[in-house]
Amino acid sequence: MRDRIPGGRGLQADFAKRLREASNFAYRAAMRHFVFRWLVTTVGVMVAAAFLPGIGYDSTGSLIGAALLLGILNAFVRPVLLILGAPLILLTLGFFILIINGLMLYWVPGIVRGFHVDGFWSAFWGAIVIGIISWVLSAFFRGSDGRVHVLTHHTQIKRVQGRVIEPGSER
Repeated sequence: MRDRIPGGRGLQADFAKRLREASNFAYRAAMRHFVFRWLVTTVGVMVAAAFLPGIGYDSTGSLIGAALLLGILNAFVRPVLLILGAPLILLTLGFFILIINGLMLYWVPGIVRGFHVDGFWSAFWGAIVIGIISWVLSAFFRGSDGRVHVLTHHTQIKRVQGRVIEPGSER
C-alpha cells in the first residue's frame, strides 16, 4: 500500500511534501501580511513626521526602525495595556485608547536612536495621524480575501429578468 504512487514515492512521502508546501505557503502569507503592516506603519510615521512639528527622524534607517518597534509594541504591549485599562476605556467611552496609542509612540524614541518625539502631546497627535493613515492605506490595499491588491469598484450593473410576485396572488 505504501508504494502505490508511481516513481517509488510512498503515500507518507507525498503527504509530507504537501504538508511542507502548505506550511511554507502559510509562512509566506503571514510574512507578506507582516511586511505590508510594517510598510503601512512606516508611511504613517513618515506622514506624521512631515506634518507634526514635534515628531522627526534623522535617517531612513531610524524611520524604518521606529516603525518596526511601533509595530512590535502594538502587537505585544498594547493588548496588555488595553486589558489593564479596560475600566478607563469604558469610563471615557474609548478616549483612553488614544492615550494608550500615544504612549506607544512616546516610548519609541527611548529605544530607537535618530527618532524624536518632543512630548506626550506630539506623540498623542502623531498616533492619531498614524492611525488614520494606516486605516486608509489598509482599507485601500487589502481585500476581503486577505491578499494585498488595489480595490476597485465596478460601475456596471447586471440586469436580472424575472417576475414580481405580489402578496396575495398565489400563482
